[in-house]
Amino acid sequence: MSTQTRATYRTMAEGTAEDYALIERAEESNNAGLVTRVLALVEALAEGQQAYPISRLDHSLQSATRAFEDQRPDEYVVAALLHDIGDTFAPHAHGAFAAAIIAPYVSERVAWMVKVHPEFQQYYYAPHMGGVRDAREKYRGHPWFDDCVEFCERYDQNCFDTQFEHRPLEFFRPVVERIFAREPWS
Repeated sequence: MSTQTRATYRTMAEGTAEDYALIERAEESNNAGLVTRVLALVEALAEGQQAYPISRLDHSLQSATRAFEDQRPDEYVVAALLHDIGDTFAPHAHGAFAAAIIAPYVSERVAWMVKVHPEFQQYYYAPHMGGVRDAREKYRGHPWFDDCVEFCERYDQNCFDTQFEHRPLEFFRPVVERIFAREPWS
C-alpha cells in the first residue's frame, strides 16, 4: 500500500496514472467539506464595516427565508441565500463569485441571475450614488431578464427589513446539502 500523499511530477505532462489517482482521491475528500465552507462564506457576511440597516448575513437570510416561504425550488432558495457571498472576497465582482460557486449545481437560469443581479440591483440605488440606474437594460431581450428583475424585486432589494424575522442559517443547511449533493457539470 502506498503512503504517498503528494503527486511527484514537476509538470502536469510528467504526471502518472498513480499521481492523478492520488489527486482525484484528495479532491473527493476536499469536496466533501464544500457545504461547510460555503456556509462559512455566508457567515462571513456578518463581518466587516457595514452601514446597511441590517448585516449582510441577515440580508441573505431574509432573502432565503422569503424564497423558501414562497415555495421556490431548492436551487432558488440556495441562490437567494448565497447570492452575496462574494461581497467579502470579491466586492467588485460578487455576483460572478457567487455564480461560479453554485453554477455546477443549479440551472443555467439560476446561475445567470446570481451572476448579473448586481447590475439589476442598480435600478434601486444607482441614482443616489451617481451610478447608472438602467445598467440592467443591456440584458433586455435575454430570456431570463424578467427572472432577474423578479429576483431583485422580491428577494434582494426588499431584504433589509429590521422587522422581518428570518430563519437561522442552520435551517438552510439541508437545502444547501441537497443542492451540493447533485452531480456537478464539468
